[in-house]
Order: sequence, then C-alpha cells, then structure tokens
Amino acid sequence: MGETKPMGKQQKFIFVTGGVLSGVGKGISAASIGAVLQAKGLSVSIQKCDPYLNVDAGLLNPAEHGECFVTIDGAETDLDLGHYERFLDLELTQKNATLSGRLLQNLINDERAGKFGGKTVQLVPHLTGAIQDAIELAADGADVHIVEIGGTVGDYEGLSFVEAIREFSGRVGRENCLYVHVVYVPFIGTSKEFKSKPAQNALMDLRGFGIVPDCVIVRTDEPAPTSIAHKISQFSGVSENAVVQLANASTVFQVPITIASSGIHDVISAFTSNHKQPDLSKWEKIVVAQNTQHDKRVTVGLVAKYVDNEDTYISVLEALKAAGWQESVGVDIKWINAESLEKKKNYKFFENVDGILVPGGFGKRGIEGKIKSAKYARENKIPYLGICLGMQMAIVEIGRNVLKLKGCHSSEFSNPTNPVIGLMTEWIRKNKIEKRSKSSDKGGTMRLGSYPCAIKSNTLAYNIYSKKRIDERHRHRYEVNTKYLKLFEKNNFIFSGISPNGKLPEIFEYSSHPWFLGVQFHPELKSRPLNPHPIFVSFVKACIDGSK
Repeated sequence: MGETKPMGKQQKFIFVTGGVLSGVGKGISAASIGAVLQAKGLSVSIQKCDPYLNVDAGLLNPAEHGECFVTIDGAETDLDLGHYERFLDLELTQKNATLSGRLLQNLINDERAGKFGGKTVQLVPHLTGAIQDAIELAADGADVHIVEIGGTVGDYEGLSFVEAIREFSGRVGRENCLYVHVVYVPFIGTSKEFKSKPAQNALMDLRGFGIVPDCVIVRTDEPAPTSIAHKISQFSGVSENAVVQLANASTVFQVPITIASSGIHDVISAFTSNHKQPDLSKWEKIVVAQNTQHDKRVTVGLVAKYVDNEDTYISVLEALKAAGWQESVGVDIKWINAESLEKKKNYKFFENVDGILVPGGFGKRGIEGKIKSAKYARENKIPYLGICLGMQMAIVEIGRNVLKLKGCHSSEFSNPTNPVIGLMTEWIRKNKIEKRSKSSDKGGTMRLGSYPCAIKSNTLAYNIYSKKRIDERHRHRYEVNTKYLKLFEKNNFIFSGISPNGKLPEIFEYSSHPWFLGVQFHPELKSRPLNPHPIFVSFVKACIDGSK
C-alpha cells in the first residue's frame, strides 16, 4: 500500500480543494470542469474524498449535510455525487465516494489480520497510501480523473487527504496533476468592499502543506472587480489568467459555460494537450430552459420535515425542474412543514397547490402530517406522488380511512394491530440473501442501490414507463406487508410494480383517482437535466391538467 505504481502517460488527475469555508462550491466546480472536459471529447471519471470519520454518509444528519445520494450499487454518499451524476451523466459507484472512516476501518481490520507483518501502522504512509490507492482505483481508465477533497484545507481531519494528493504527484508525475483551489471572497456591507484576505490566507495554508495550486476559483455572492483576481494572483503566485471569478449565478448549469470562457480553459487545455473548443450547446440549452419565464406555471406542495435546508431534497427539486423544462411549464415549490400540518385541523396549507409530493425520509416526526397530505390528495383528486416513506404513509392512510383497519400503521413507528408496513428481514441481491433485524446496525442495513421491478400492463405505471421491466434505486428498511395486498386491490388500490419474485411491492396506485402514485424507490436519483425521469414528467403533466 502506498507504493509507486506506473500509470498511463495520458491519464491526468485534477484535484479540487477548498478554503475559507465549507459549502463554497467545490462540488459544482469539480463537476463543471468535468463537463467542459467532456465537451472537449475527453472521458472523465470523478470522485469525492471526505475526511469525515463516518464509514459512509448514511447516518449524517440531512438537515446539516443535505440529502444522502445513493449510487446504483448502494453507496450512501453526500449530495455532491448527485451533482456529478447530473452534470456528467455518469452512473457512479462505491469507488467514487471515499470517506476516511471506511479507509481507517479497513486499515484496522488489516492490522488485526496481521497483514502489516508487525510494522507500526501510521497515518503516513499507510492512510495516505490507502487514499492514493482509492484514487487510482476510481480513475478507472478515464482520460481525466477529478478528485474533490471535502472540507477546507487546514481542517485537522483533512490533513491526511491533503498530504495524500501532494504525494500523489510523485506517484504519477507532477505534469499529470492539476491542483484547483476554490476560495471565498466576502463583501463587507459597511465598508462596501470585497475582502480578499481570507482567500489569501487559505492559499497560504495550501502552500504550507506543499501544494502550489495551478488554478484558483474565486467565489463571491455578487460580481467582484477584476482587482480581486489581480490581488489573489499577486499574493498566491498563480497566474492571473488562471484565477477565475465565479459570482452566484441564476443557475448552477451556467458554471461550465463560465469555466470554458475563462483562463482556466486555457490551463486545462494545455494540461490535457487537448485544444479543441468545447461543444457547450447542451449547457446553453439548459441555461435557456432554466431562465425562461413560462406563462404557464404549476405549484407543487412539497410536504417535508427539513424545510429550512433545500439541499435535503435537492435531487427531488432538480427532477421537478427538469420535468418542467421538458413540458415548458414553470414549477413553483410550496414548502409545507409536515409537523405544522399534523398540528392543524384544517387543510389551508394546500390552498392553490396543483399537486402534492411527499418525499422519502426517516423518523416519526411529522408522520401524521404526511398521512394527512395523502388523505387530502386522495379525497380532493389532486395529483399525488409519494416517494419511499411518502408511498408508505399513503398506504397507512388508505388502510385507516378506506379499509377501516383498526390500529393501522407502520411497525417502524409503533407496534400496530395491522402493520401494513413492516420490517423486511431478508431479500435477494445479486443472487445472495441479505438479512437484517431490529437489532442490526443502523448504517448500511437497508435495501440499498438498484433493484429490478416488474410492471403490470394497463396501469398508470406502465403508461409512464412503456415497459414491463425497470431498475430503480432504493434506500429504506421497511417494506409493504404483502399480507394486505389482496385487500387493497379489492378496493381499486393496485400494486402495479413488484419485485420479480413477487415479494416486494414497488409501485402503488389508485385507479379511481386521476393521478395517485407511490413508489418504494427514489426515481429522483436517475433524473437528468435534459433527460428527466418519466415519473416526474407524468406528475408535472398531471399537475398541468389539474390546474386547468
């Protein structure tokens, strides 16, 4: 581990780090650089290295960290991998998300197994070597591999990652490594000026760890004067041509266009020996779609727990936007606090909404509000989309109020008399049986990643997909209790999608309603800006029809 290994001469590595503060836009910057490289005809792979001591992002608080994005093979990652997939139209896997907790866990397991032959196990070279091995594995033969280092340079937990990428230039050659540092320049309202000193200090920190960046991306809330780029260049030693200023844009999909028109494009062209002009027509089309003010607009009531952090539902929001672009309609979001809803006896929260969407989630807080949302949509013939927990709570609502099942609920939240939702103790993945119980660890013990689903003919689900077999991504512990399937279907509530072995209900719909659909999976994870998921397109169409 950590040994120098020969690599292809043409393979290049771009490392994106951040300074001043977290959330400065490293993920969008990394994805945008990748998009420009793709537009130049190069193949790109991308990876997020997070210094957190968590094994994965599955147990991180979404209110603080945003959504947990799930890959096709079941990796629980942070939301930056969602940006990567949407920008680069790639299907990423476990190897594209690297957390220090997992690397340390593996090192300790190897040490306990005697694989180090009595050597002292240290952060350098063993952890840094493991980081470099993970980077090399994720590069996967692409022309250019982009690595985003989470957090900010100088964080204690991130020091091993910064050292690892510094050392990596010795492994593959400095000429095959490009370092991009993203910094923030604040505007001080009282003095009416931008202050570059925090950015200068962040660049000094990076140099102190032995890395002189090749490019600097300067993030600002508002457009800054060119003197800021000059000052940062002067104090960092980076050519002014390689300092690009990125003010907040009306849409993040503008960033690849900005990158391509900046001096960074010249730097990456020279770095990759590819001087083709990038074809940015795709991004221009997306920006036009995003900025177009449509005469026709629909309002979707999004019933959620974390209404103070939109990043918690970013994939859902992006999927709704993309569906709206395709249908030439503006989609407005009305945030509805599930907790507040459950405390109220009226339904004023739903005034002027054209559709109701209840996304996935965990925990008992706000559950009764989500159940009320499904009831209101069902009774008032309003389009309803329930995703994961949103589907399960719709089933609970119908069990209680239509089927009149006493003590109807999910066993996730109580010990109900009629557990229409229960803990699935085993399932099959890749021809192997996976098991769990209530005493299992919380992390990674869910049905995770892509699973197949068989769709019944003559159903809404079939009309949406136009095929009988699909694969969608999952992230949940509890399943619909198949004991109740026949009772529901006798009352026009149809399970139109089910696992090929018939044991795991996947799609639920109400045939006596204009558009009422629940899915156990997360369709938002597969939606793309120019290729929206068909479920969201159908939902937005139903909202348009309902608003007429």
